Amino acid sequence: MFAQVVTVALALYFVVAALRPDWLGRMPVQVPVGAGARDVPVLQAQSGPPTASYRDAAGRAMPAVVNILTSKASREAHPILKDPFFRRFFGDRMPPEEQMSSLGSGVIVSAEGYILTNFHVVEGADQIEVGLADGRKAAARIVGTDPETDLAVIRIGERNLPVMVLGQPDEARVGDVVLAIGNPFGVGQTVTMGIISAVGRNNLHINHFENFIQTDAAINFGNSGGALVDIHGNLLGINSAIYSQTGGSIGIGFAIPVSTARTVLESIIKHGQVVRGWIGIESQDITPELADSFGLGRSSGAIIAGVVRNGPADRAGVRPGDILLAVEGKIVKNTGDMLNLIAQLAPGAKASLKLMRENRESTVNVTVGKRPRPSP
Repeated sequence: MFAQVVTVALALYFVVAALRPDWLGRMPVQVPVGAGARDVPVLQAQSGPPTASYRDAAGRAMPAVVNILTSKASREAHPILKDPFFRRFFGDRMPPEEQMSSLGSGVIVSAEGYILTNFHVVEGADQIEVGLADGRKAAARIVGTDPETDLAVIRIGERNLPVMVLGQPDEARVGDVVLAIGNPFGVGQTVTMGIISAVGRNNLHINHFENFIQTDAAINFGNSGGALVDIHGNLLGINSAIYSQTGGSIGIGFAIPVSTARTVLESIIKHGQVVRGWIGIESQDITPELADSFGLGRSSGAIIAGVVRNGPADRAGVRPGDILLAVEGKIVKNTGDMLNLIAQLAPGAKASLKLMRENRESTVNVTVGKRPRPSP
């Protein structure tokens, strides 16, 4: 009897479900026209914030990164085009000089229109056009350049500009996540992600003054002058160079710390150029071999290999063979440290140098001079 009751109840349920589903509080499934007899079962994620994303950092930083297009007339016109007789014969029908153009990126760092980029992006440019992330285009002029750090400052006259917030590169550590923003190969603004691979990279023979942040975030042609930002969207560095045998990114890129870039920016705006200290010495690193040959009990510092005659160091009594240990109390570990510490000194000011001569330490005071501009 129980089995028969259950069978009858199930039969009634299916009949009611088929003919009057509203009695059961159910509505029939709407099958789209042409979809077949039944829907294909799929899985759909619920909408909501991502668990791990850098969209906020990218969103804050991207508006302040610009595309830079430069152009210049070719300086290598065929000699016949320069011949006066040839020009007199053809007159205004002379073919125009060939225009050479290049792509790069830049970062807006001031609401007054100042943009940081690389010197090699704008070097020799006759015209500079800046493309903003919001679609605006503006002509730019060069405010000043610093070839020794490969930095340049240009300016546009637009209003209501997005501005990048400067970060703290001195607090950056190996393993920190970073984003590289620029316009690689002219495809449009692009964001790539990586980590900081190293800090304080020097002796790469890229620039005269080097203190690079190394990253594996992809940096390609057109990214030069773009931004390296932290996970909060703050500017850590200006992307400058890559190590590559093919021209494409292989995960070894270098950015100039924004601490260096800010010093260059402020000096250019204030003086029209970067003013650095100079004392007139040449140096080389202390290697284990040199330490053994000179009987030195240390492997840090910089050996003074040459002194400019009648220069600031010469007048202060510095001699070739001296070892420079510290500048204004700051330890000199190598020639890179020495260059940076001396460059930070104000011309005309007095500075103390801690030296070692014949294994005896001494301190001399030198009147800092102004570093000569590099020859073009």
